Formats: sequence, structure tokens, C-alpha cells
Amino acid sequence: MPTYSNSEFNNSFTQSYEQGLQRVLDRLIVTMERDQLVRQTTNHLRECLQVNRVVLYYFYYQWQGQVTFESLSSDEFSILGSTGPDNCFNDEYAALYLAGRVRAIPDIESEAIASCHRDFLRNLQVRANLVVPVLTPKGLWGLLVAHHCQAPRSWTSSDIELIQKEAQTLATTPCIQES
Repeated sequence: MPTYSNSEFNNSFTQSYEQGLQRVLDRLIVTMERDQLVRQTTNHLRECLQVNRVVLYYFYYQWQGQVTFESLSSDEFSILGSTGPDNCFNDEYAALYLAGRVRAIPDIESEAIASCHRDFLRNLQVRANLVVPVLTPKGLWGLLVAHHCQAPRSWTSSDIELIQKEAQTLATTPCIQES
């Protein structure tokens, strides 16, 4: 059985501790970069689109997620931490977003959508909805969503192109791909 001196043991322990600490710091830096990028993106989109709310719905498990970031025109529109209705977002919808689906609803009251979806959007004070997937090489990372709450809204092709561009920027950024 090999014997180690105290200094060899202490050096090994110290080196292992420092490596572990460096991994934690590296992870923290990536998380902070990701959070800052998402915050900037949602704020930029809300201002450019002139909507009441832009959120990032992050998937933490297969088709289960929650609103992890939001940019608001007023605090009354906050839905931070909200989760989608389990019975509405299923494999069929997930497959559509995995394929790059963009969903622009000008008025939830006149759009042909499932009643559970309409009720869910009403509860969030949504009147018009624009949803774009954030697709990374690992799959559907999240949804970037713009909500107009006060009235119907016709989404223009430039609105859609802008939110798609921002979703693509998120999806291709290393701090997002590593999360």
C-alpha cells in the first residue's frame, strides 16, 4: 500500500478543491452571461414590437417548463414562473415547434385554437400572441413569446422576422447551448 506524506495529500486536496471551485466559477459565469443575454433580448423585443410583455418560456424537462424571464410594459402583466397547461402543450405541439413552427395569433377570441389554450391565454391577459421556438442542437430549448394584452394585433412580417432573428441569436450563443 503506497504511503503519502502530509504535504502530498494536502497538495492533492488543494489542487482538487481549486479545480472544483474553478468549475463552479466557470458555470456561474456562463449562467450570468446567459441571463444577461436573455434579459437584453426580451427587453429589446418588447421595445421594438411595442407589446405589453415578452417572455422566455424555458423547457427544464421534456415539454414541461416555465416563464423564466419577462420584460413588461407594466408590473400588472407579470407572469414570471407561470407554467403552461399540461393538457394543452403535448407531443403534437412540441413536434410543431421542433420543426420551427411560428405561431402568430392576432386575436385569441376569433382564432381557431383549443379551448384550453384560449382559457390559458385569457388567464394571462393575452389578446394577441406571437410564439417562436428557440432551437439549439440539443432540441427545443424554449419559446420566445410576445404578448399584446390590451387589444387584438395584426403581426407583421417584420415583427415575425425580428423575433425569429432574436430566437436564432439565442439558440446559437454558446452560453445558451451549454445550458
